[in-house]
Formats: sequence, structure tokens, C-alpha cells
Amino acid sequence: MKVAFQGLRGAYSEVALLRHFKGAEPLGMPFSEQVFEAVEKGRADYGFVPVENSIAGGVGVNCDLLLARPVFAVAESYLHIEHCLLGSPGAALADVEVVYSHPVALAQCREFLNGRHIRAVPEYDTAGAAELVAGRMDKKEAAIASKACAEAYGLKVLAEDIQAVKGNFTRFLAFQREKEVPKGLKMEKTSLAFAVKHHPGALLNCLKRFADHKINLTKLESRPIPENPFEYVFFVDFLGGLDDAQVKEALAQLQFDARQVKVLGSYPLGRR
Repeated sequence: MKVAFQGLRGAYSEVALLRHFKGAEPLGMPFSEQVFEAVEKGRADYGFVPVENSIAGGVGVNCDLLLARPVFAVAESYLHIEHCLLGSPGAALADVEVVYSHPVALAQCREFLNGRHIRAVPEYDTAGAAELVAGRMDKKEAAIASKACAEAYGLKVLAEDIQAVKGNFTRFLAFQREKEVPKGLKMEKTSLAFAVKHHPGALLNCLKRFADHKINLTKLESRPIPENPFEYVFFVDFLGGLDDAQVKEALAQLQFDARQVKVLGSYPLGRR
């Protein structure tokens, strides 16, 4: 089974997918768009992308792609993010003067870095930063990445779990082509996107449909619609599957005040 993800060896997405899909063959892609293309064209059985972080919030590009592409989310998975400081094999923590990583990872480890007067330099992603440091093997340089990156790139773990907030989780969605969604899929949670019609109270009425049918929303986020400046699409997660009678009724009534409604997926609840 082939599973596409965005990133290099040792990326948090690869760590998470290997925990979720035992024995899968990970296919790393430079960009999220290529992850979706791999699934759509049949080069991968599943795509696996992060959609939100408990500290940084939603991953906009992946939410937008789930809306735009003909795919369906069939599973969610959580990964506890534990940032590590990785250096060359002969380095010590006291040697490090510069650290490379994704801007979000750098921000989450700011206290650790500032306390040691280490200069932070943004890189495209965490695994890419580890690869960069491994290629230079300079004792003064380090990367913030997963522990898996240390093994993947021959680096030394200089410090573990260095983020300020220890309860740091990233939520991922696994998706397939719409026509390949397995029959009998256990549906306990649903992801939905919709825009609202232009009349007073439209959004309030949409949200009331869920409340009236006792559906618990776990996420509500707005994203701009690039083709329509200053108009927005709303991303909603709620407890309940598409096969639930109350959910079916709520979605039917949603049409009165919403437009461009798309179910992004319905899947079993992931465990943290």
C-alpha cells in the first residue's frame, strides 16, 4: 500500500502515517498539491496530510485542497509533536549557534532557543532542515525536527521535547479518491465545507441547523475564497456520520441558507 505525504524522510507526516498505516510505503512529495495529484492519478492508494495543530491552528493549504479536489477523507489520526534539537555527530549542545527549522517549529521552541542565545533561521520544513544540517556537518549548526530525522540523516539528538507547550498535537486526515471509498466505512465524525447565501442571519441559521439536531461541532473555521475576494467558506467538523438520521436531516436543511456545500469526509474517530 502506497501513501503519499508532503515532506522528506523523517517528516512528522511520515512518522504519523507509518503509525496509522502499518507496513505502508510512504511516498514523499515536495508540495501538498502533488500529494493530491498522486491519489487522483492512482499513483498512491491514500493521501495523508496535516489539517490542524493544537497550537498553530489550521493548515489552510490542505483544507483548501480537500475542498477543491475530488477526494474523500476516510480516517483521522493524531500525532504528539515532540521537537528535538539535532546536530552533527560530534557536536554538543553548547556548540550550537544557529538552528534551522520550519517557522512554526521555531516559534514553538522560542523559549528554549532564546535561553541559549541560539539564532533561528527559517527553512521550508523540519525534515528539510535536518537534511541541510546533515549535509554541512558543522558543529555550530543544528535543526529542530523529529527524532526520526536523527536516524534518517545520521544526526545526534542534542535535546528532546524542547517546545514550550508540551501538549502539542497535530491532526491528520487520510483520503482516497471519491469513487474508492470503502463500503461499510465506520462513520463517527464528519468534515464539511460550505459558503453562505447573502442574506441576514444566514450563518447563524446554518449553525442552528446543527444545534436543532443535537449535533456537536468540534471545529468551525473560515477561509477566504480566492476567486471571490472578501467572501469566505466555512470548514466544520462535527460528531456524527453521514449515515446518521439527524445528520442527514441537518444537511438537507442546511441547503436553505448555504451554498457550495461539500462533505470533505466521514470517518472513525481518531485517538490521541
